[in-house]
Amino acid sequence: MALVKKAKECADHIKDHTSALVVSHIDADGLTAAAIMKKALKRRGMDSRVIFVKQLDQKNLQEIADQNPELIIFTDLGSGMLDAIKSLKLNAVIADHHQPQGSYEYHLNPHIFGFNGGIEVSGSGMTYFIAREMGDNGDLAALAIVGAVGDLQHAKHGQLIGLNRTILEEGVKNKVIKYEKDLMLFGRQTRPVFKLLQYSTDIYFPGLTGSEEASIEFLKQIGIRQQGEKWRRWIDLELSEKQKIVSALIQFGLTRGIPGFKVERLIGEVYTLLCEREGTEVRDASEFSTLLNSTARYDHADIGLSVCMGDRGKSFDEACVLLNEHRKNLVEGLNFVKEKGITELHNLQYFDSGSKIRETIVGIVAGMSASFVNNRNLPIIAFADSQDGVKVSSRGNQDLLRKGLNLGAAISQAAKAVGGNGGGHDIAAGAFIPRESKNEFLKILDMKIGSQIN
Repeated sequence: MALVKKAKECADHIKDHTSALVVSHIDADGLTAAAIMKKALKRRGMDSRVIFVKQLDQKNLQEIADQNPELIIFTDLGSGMLDAIKSLKLNAVIADHHQPQGSYEYHLNPHIFGFNGGIEVSGSGMTYFIAREMGDNGDLAALAIVGAVGDLQHAKHGQLIGLNRTILEEGVKNKVIKYEKDLMLFGRQTRPVFKLLQYSTDIYFPGLTGSEEASIEFLKQIGIRQQGEKWRRWIDLELSEKQKIVSALIQFGLTRGIPGFKVERLIGEVYTLLCEREGTEVRDASEFSTLLNSTARYDHADIGLSVCMGDRGKSFDEACVLLNEHRKNLVEGLNFVKEKGITELHNLQYFDSGSKIRETIVGIVAGMSASFVNNRNLPIIAFADSQDGVKVSSRGNQDLLRKGLNLGAAISQAAKAVGGNGGGHDIAAGAFIPRESKNEFLKILDMKIGSQIN
């Protein structure tokens, strides 16, 4: 396979050096990608240092170049800045899955080989393919799956497909992961069962999400009760009890007319890390990825990286504290959008959170708000205040992709037109733009999306 050949070329280039600077993105996929590479380098006896960036641009590329590293390995970013990397004459290897712009010799990207980087493989997956060629690193498949799940690459089909499937099967073979069909609500391993409903944000259950009292009452009405003074977790329930809850939630979703509600969003493939202790946040790939997001997106990527590297002491405890805050922020963000509402233009709908939603999680909130928006025929664009201007995040859906939507291209072009920069996938993309150009950006983006889907 051509992709494997290119991965080997990248691995061989890395092996020609004694040290490397790893540059990665601040999300679960970026963290797992950085950890995979750092572990692979360590096993070869190579020194490495990791830095994380929100977005790769000319400014931080220059700062990286000024450090004069022997080798730079970009993971889960870099494909949008290939020409700039070339012009700075950086000695680099790039493992990314976002839509590429330009070309570079040591660049591993699924789009070049006919794979969809939005649903078939993540940045950590591409990094895994390089790590696999660097030595006996098959056990790192588990981290790659955590990265893919963090990127919601299982969401469209209710399971991982494409190159992700290849990585998953290698993880199973190496006895580090297993997969099965189960409830996909967050917290199966760790949370009292009522909290799965109270903090359900991937599916927004009106009247339940955000309300502890209503969630407990919902369970009591279908005969699910606490054991003594404590509520059990999902993993503690009998099969018959699980079936009762699933049936009731399906009925609730259908009768309440939740936009876009499908059984496949509730029940699907889940991924269990066999080397982790049962009942912990790192046993389930979804919980693990959310734990990582709660560190990196709150300026504590170093804590998330330590957890990925195996720290189950101080860093893990700190990450769990950040996780609780993160889930509260997501619910508050969703409630903000629900109360403020969404503004519709001809070809897009948007909300501006200002400083109410943190720029690093506004994209997650945008994706989750698809649960309750009335118009699924328009992509969702979200704005949040940023230190250097405005952060833009966008989310589409499969129906829009079939009509020709490519948010990565549209966002990149619109951002460039107003002096910003951006890119991403066809279904999800982001940008940073100057604060004063928000209205102009919206007008251009509306036209670009219109020309794609009409």
